[in-house]
Amino acid sequence: MKRRAFITLLGGAAAAWPSAAGAQQSAVPVVGFITGFSADAAARYVAAFRKGLNQTGHVEGQNVTVEYHWLEGHYNRLPALMADLVHRQVAVIATPASTVSSLAAKAATATIPIVFSVPADPIPLGLVANLARPGGNATGINFFNSELAAKRLRLLHDLVPKAVRIAVLVNPANIPSTESTLRDIPEAARAMGLQIHMILNAATIGEIDAVFASVARERPDALFVAPDIFFVSRAVQFATLTARARIPATFANPDHVAAGGLMSYGVDEVGIYRQAASYVDRILRGSNPAELPVQAPTKYELVINLKTAKALGLEVPPSLLARADEVIE
Repeated sequence: MKRRAFITLLGGAAAAWPSAAGAQQSAVPVVGFITGFSADAAARYVAAFRKGLNQTGHVEGQNVTVEYHWLEGHYNRLPALMADLVHRQVAVIATPASTVSSLAAKAATATIPIVFSVPADPIPLGLVANLARPGGNATGINFFNSELAAKRLRLLHDLVPKAVRIAVLVNPANIPSTESTLRDIPEAARAMGLQIHMILNAATIGEIDAVFASVARERPDALFVAPDIFFVSRAVQFATLTARARIPATFANPDHVAAGGLMSYGVDEVGIYRQAASYVDRILRGSNPAELPVQAPTKYELVINLKTAKALGLEVPPSLLARADEVIE
């Protein structure tokens, strides 16, 4: 980082915030960037966000300061964090790929611009009044999770056609993701002739371990893991446990597949972070978020790990391989 940029790390207790007076004296605008990832897990996404800013002429340490806040799945930290950002009147709050953080930001301020990316319709969430003209202080990117969830389940079925009894894993601390998954997946499963065999909950490292103990006992045919940033940060743990349980699993984020998971399907999240940066830039240059239309993602990705498929005794159909955006061997 250059000398005037700084990173705020959220530890297990209270973080040390810069004083309000110091923030007000600085002529450099401050962007509060919030992610549920750990710093390590967010590295490539932060790089994409920085690149997006740099391409528009905003360079950290020169004409913008970005404060990075890593929740590491601890969503209970959001109220205090948002209260501090609002108190110091940062220029923009960016909450890419986190519905929980986006809703917390919207609840905390009606004036500071918010740039979000969410998998559910932002209108019923209360983030915007209209997709074309948001009408408030928030705008960003929207990808419809219900359509993605159904397609991801279909792709899992294409790869593992004998799997009928499906286990679904959600993070109850991530209420929006949990609610949408439990609403959309049973309907999609019924349409495919599949059964939701069990609903599993995990919000901590220990609970993920406990979930796979249940999987070992109940022996579902496949596992559908709901989108969640904390789950992405535990990609290696998931890869180890799914391999040990010998259960085919589908994820929303390709980080899981790179770690050894079977398959993923979802939005190009690196692209989402670049898109978010472009809206942050426009707002910093004076655009009104009320007049910036909510965008759609530019790309979706199917990623398959052939080595994991082979270890599970699965043969990937050529038609599915042809549709994959990335194959890990």
